Parts: sequence; structure tokens; C-alpha cells
Amino acid sequence: MTKFGKWVGLGLGWALGGPIGGILGLAVGSMFDSGKSELGGQNRDVRTRTLRGDYAASLLVLIAAVMKADGRVMKSELDYVKRYFITRFGEDTASEAVVMLRDILKQEIPLRDVTHQLSQRLDYSYRLEMLHFLYGIASADGSVSDSENTVIRQIAGYMSISDSDYDSIRAMFVSHTDAAYKILEIEPTSSDEEVKKAYRRMAMKYHPDKVSHLGEDFKQVAHEKFRKVQDAYDQIKKERGLN
Repeated sequence: MTKFGKWVGLGLGWALGGPIGGILGLAVGSMFDSGKSELGGQNRDVRTRTLRGDYAASLLVLIAAVMKADGRVMKSELDYVKRYFITRFGEDTASEAVVMLRDILKQEIPLRDVTHQLSQRLDYSYRLEMLHFLYGIASADGSVSDSENTVIRQIAGYMSISDSDYDSIRAMFVSHTDAAYKILEIEPTSSDEEVKKAYRRMAMKYHPDKVSHLGEDFKQVAHEKFRKVQDAYDQIKKERGLN
């Protein structure tokens, strides 16, 4: 099996024949044409089975769309992507993902078609994790540009993510005076009791146990969101002098 054969199997085997399958196919073909492929072994077959059915290949396409938004690709962004894939899939697969991403970045990405395809195939929890990760990439260089924010907002809309969930996740990465309230999906004018109710609701929504059936990857992301909800609540309590 060639080094990148698993990405072909993942992209096409997961019935991603539409725009995502086309983008992945072009990327892999480009790598073959450039002589970047090499023989792999049994361990690669194991990783193929691990990745198959997951959202990794699709995520690469959205990553490219966000990274292209401001017309520049930063090393900090590539490092962020590699760390993510190392954590979830191991060093070898992370290196392959970065190589493949570089080829996807050279292509035109039909964002509406790609995200519409994802919204039909991924459940809501997967889509929320994607949104969280995309903002993580956009903020890897220290700030989220207007163009990056516009693209991520489009992705959220195309994937049918609610406005309240979008605003909540965005506020975890884009600082502004009402960020803590946005994370809890309430207004600064909310009463103390409404603040407490909002915290309980969001803590339940993002509790890691809610996504335990999706595996350790999603539990880790849920932990991150849960911590940011807790930090937002602690900030509001401090400002209001709540116990």
C-alpha cells in the first residue's frame, strides 16, 4: 500500500465522493505525481481502519479554507494542525496530514458544497468540534482576522450550527467585553439567577460525559469547552460579587 493510500480509502471509502472526495483525490494525485509516495507497512493499514469513518479527511479541507482566508499560511497554524493530529492519530499520520494539507491549500475549495456535504453526514457534536478547532487554528497566530472570522461564520451557517452555539464558541477565542456572557449564551443584562441557570445549562451541554460515546478525542475537546464555560462563569461571579 502506498503511503497516502489510506487517505484515498478514507476520503472515498467514507462515501465522500462529492466535492470533498474530489479535493482529496486531487491532493493525493498531486502527491503521487510529485513522487512523494512510498511503501508502507501493516501499521499503516491499522491507522487506516482507525481513521476510516472519522472526520479527519474532511477536517483537512475546512482547515485549508480557513488558512487561505487571509491570503497567508502561517507556521503557527501548520504547527497547530500537526499537534492536533499527533494527539489524535500519532506522529506519522500527523506528518502525512500536513503534507496533504499543503496540496489541498493549492486548490479552489467550494465551501458551500463541502460544508453542505458535511452537514448531511456528521452529527451535531462532530460539527461543533470542527467549529471549535477551526477557531483554534485561526487564533494560532495570536488573533482571528476579519477574513478568517467571515469564513468560519460561513462554515457554521452552512453546517446548520445555531447562532447561539456559534457565538458561544467564537467568544472562547475572540475577546470582547461581553465574551463571558456570550459563552454562557446570555446578555449582560441577565439577572443573577439567569446567570446561574445559564451556567448549569451550558455545563450540562458541554460536560465530557455527554460525548463519551464518541471516544476520547471528543471528551478532550468537551473538557476544553467545559473549562471555558467554568472560566466565564467565574469571571461573571467575580464581577457581580456572587457566591
